[in-house]
Amino acid sequence: MSTATKVVLKPLEDRIVVQPLEAEQTTASGLVIPDTAKEKPQEGTVLAVGPGRFDDKGEKRVPLDVKVGDVVLYSKYGGTEVKYNNEDYLVLSARDVLAVVEK
Repeated sequence: MSTATKVVLKPLEDRIVVQPLEAEQTTASGLVIPDTAKEKPQEGTVLAVGPGRFDDKGEKRVPLDVKVGDVVLYSKYGGTEVKYNNEDYLVLSARDVLAVVEK
């Protein structure tokens, strides 16, 4: 798994780069879930954050609510899947982030 220091993808505007967390391999009762039946993950770790978009007047940047290292929940079909250096990433708009997971 990559760390935030290895990522060389720098998102633009209000975009963020997320590494999806692996989906569960087994159910609570111990049944193994085949790859074809797995749901798309909706949780991931933020690896890079863009500078934010400009406000309506185009004068100031609106900062994002997430930071590198946050674990976030995002829309099931939001973002763009990217494969870079044999790692899978997801580039999301800040609007696709639903919540930050606090542990």
